[in-house]
Amino acid sequence: MIRIPIEEARRIAVRAQLLDDPRPDDLLATVTRLTLLQLDPTAAIAPSADLVAWSRLGARHRPEHLAEALAGRELFELDAFLRPTSQLAIVLGSLQGWPTSAATRSWLEANDGFRRDLLSRLREQGASLSRDLPDTAVVPWRSTGWTHERNVTQLLECLVLTGEVAIAGRVGRQRVFDLAERVYPSGLALPPKEDAVRRREELRLRASGIARVGGPLVPGEPYQVGEAGVAAEVVGVPGSWRVDPDQLDRPFTGRTALLSPFDRLIHDRRRAETLFGFEYVLEMYKPASDRRWGYYALPILHGDRLVGKLDATADRRAGRLVVHAVHQDVPFSPAVADDVDAEIAALAGWLGLEVAR
Repeated sequence: MIRIPIEEARRIAVRAQLLDDPRPDDLLATVTRLTLLQLDPTAAIAPSADLVAWSRLGARHRPEHLAEALAGRELFELDAFLRPTSQLAIVLGSLQGWPTSAATRSWLEANDGFRRDLLSRLREQGASLSRDLPDTAVVPWRSTGWTHERNVTQLLECLVLTGEVAIAGRVGRQRVFDLAERVYPSGLALPPKEDAVRRREELRLRASGIARVGGPLVPGEPYQVGEAGVAAEVVGVPGSWRVDPDQLDRPFTGRTALLSPFDRLIHDRRRAETLFGFEYVLEMYKPASDRRWGYYALPILHGDRLVGKLDATADRRAGRLVVHAVHQDVPFSPAVADDVDAEIAALAGWLGLEVAR
């Protein structure tokens, strides 16, 4: 068990997420280090995957670079994340035996004919939108949410996770599906599940730098890192931690960054509050009258501290990045205020907009 001052724990987290100085300069290397970019259709400022890339790479990142990496099969999409194809075998290997839910297994078993129909149609007609595939479900998908009786989409989601189908690209926001054998590299060998899970936990810890032990499971990409790294205690902070030993005793040079609400530095809200004293809720699902920070407020990182939130909206029709408020969690010094203003100007410039306050 090693003991880490809380300041060092914060710096480890920031540095692992490539939010220190100097910035990285290569998109694929950045995504490989982060392991993923989360996809979300909200574009109040810019899509989350692009915001995360911009926060690291700065003005050198352009949205078309992600599209080109996907088209070139350097990245793949699975379960609402973009991931490096170099980690495909590990991800698919860790999903062997899916689904673990008895209800989902039962639904797939009842609809095995539906599954065979869909795979046959993909084989015949090639890459397809979900709307172009027949619904021959015997038992409809039941849900209290938006997926209720969306049988084709739900089966495609399942078959992507079992590795039989892959997302071959997008037409606008709509995914294009095809047989995995025509999308993924040929001869892909999956490691045993136990090895894949362990390796995925190691990659996850390398991306986060420091992770708390335990905590709730979350959909998509968990926070848990198993036995990866080394056990640690953060001085003055409750709980047990795992830390990437490669991040220990390294220099740190901070910078200012504006973060996506889905950025992995703050995605684990409890970790963000414990290590950074940072409270954050994505408020776009709240009535306007109940919002404290704004519809799509961007967390503000300065050095090794999360110091506030930017409430802004990209008004592309008017050519403006409208700054509604800069919420200061701690009072900004003149130097911090200047750095934040410079980063807001950089964001506007990247978007091709003018700052309007």
